[in-house]
Amino acid sequence: MFSTDKKVVYVTRDAERALGIAPGENYLVVARAGNGTPHLLELEETKRIINDNDAAVLVFKNNQLIEDICKTNGWRLLNPSAALAEKIENKITQVEWLGDLASKYLPTHRVAPTRDLVFGGRMLRSDLSKQSNGGRTTRSNLGKSGSASAKKVIQWAHGHTGDGTVLINSENELRALQAKFPDRMARMTDFVAGPSFTVNVVVSKDKILVGNISYQITGMPPFTDNPFSTVGNDWSAASTLLSESEIEFIAQMACDIGEKMRVDGWRGLFGIDVMKDEELNKIFLIEINARQPASTTYESQLQKSLEPTGISVFEAHLSALLGKQVNQPLTQINDGAQIIQRVTKNVRSVPDDMIGSLELAGYKTIAYPNAGSNSDLIRIQSAKGIIENHGKLNGRGKEIVGILERKTPDKK
Repeated sequence: MFSTDKKVVYVTRDAERALGIAPGENYLVVARAGNGTPHLLELEETKRIINDNDAAVLVFKNNQLIEDICKTNGWRLLNPSAALAEKIENKITQVEWLGDLASKYLPTHRVAPTRDLVFGGRMLRSDLSKQSNGGRTTRSNLGKSGSASAKKVIQWAHGHTGDGTVLINSENELRALQAKFPDRMARMTDFVAGPSFTVNVVVSKDKILVGNISYQITGMPPFTDNPFSTVGNDWSAASTLLSESEIEFIAQMACDIGEKMRVDGWRGLFGIDVMKDEELNKIFLIEINARQPASTTYESQLQKSLEPTGISVFEAHLSALLGKQVNQPLTQINDGAQIIQRVTKNVRSVPDDMIGSLELAGYKTIAYPNAGSNSDLIRIQSAKGIIENHGKLNGRGKEIVGILERKTPDKK
């Protein structure tokens, strides 16, 4: 069993985020739903737990306020600096930070005030022909993604679960956005259509450890109303939807970005989201999550449910943050999934009897007391995959929908 000789207190409003390993004598969790992490850190009870144990502090996502609270109290905060995380995650500063990797991995892009963006014609583009993940792309393909008829994606500096992303289908739509936010800096990219994937990555002081690629379940009704919103992960689908060379390309991308982060002082987890352009047959970087990704806990639990051949991503995360050598490989998994029912126009709550039905059917559930639009209502976890193909649920996935919609599910 993983253990650390240095006591650590994980402070979070969502206990699930901290359960990549089981709490124990040297790993403590302070969690309270409805309270933000800074508020929890200011509670006298939290201060007593940290001080009495002479513990280091770990949080899900660092920010300047958390850093200030820890500094005032004389606590060691394990998370990488909030300023570095901001530089990497921010859609605008990220392009400059990536340097040469931006032209290697991002879709065709331009960063400018919204008023200066142009829907038609060519944008400032990467040399896509240099990317080699299957050898099928040539310069003759580039006109398709750069043509006036192509859709565009506008991203603001920050977003969460797709809320900072706008799909532009026409020049009129762009003009409407320009009238509303003329001076806001934005990143415009060519629209990429195809399946998306995510991978959790750990940066230690001397190596990059790449986790298991999962298919990212995005914009799927009835789980969300937002077409860009991530609602889950399926670790069984990546091997069927990606070729071996594409899997290797994603791993190399993760290593390249991780090495750049390592040099800049990053330690511990981060995640990347990528998308496979089905027209160009290419893999593009879509997102860098400079923090512990939300899928970390369940990936780690799936890893520990196997006869371990290595360590989990959360164990590697904690070791890296504590400055330890990470000598074991990450345990490989190829099955399991989780999906989140978010608050939608038609779904405002999940009744207890529905939760009971899901658990009787063999699924683990975690309920949340949220009411805000697109916030989490219930996390549903399966030891087996729920995706049959891109955008298509298998029998287990349909069973979950059937229970949520109170319909008779298809057989597995």
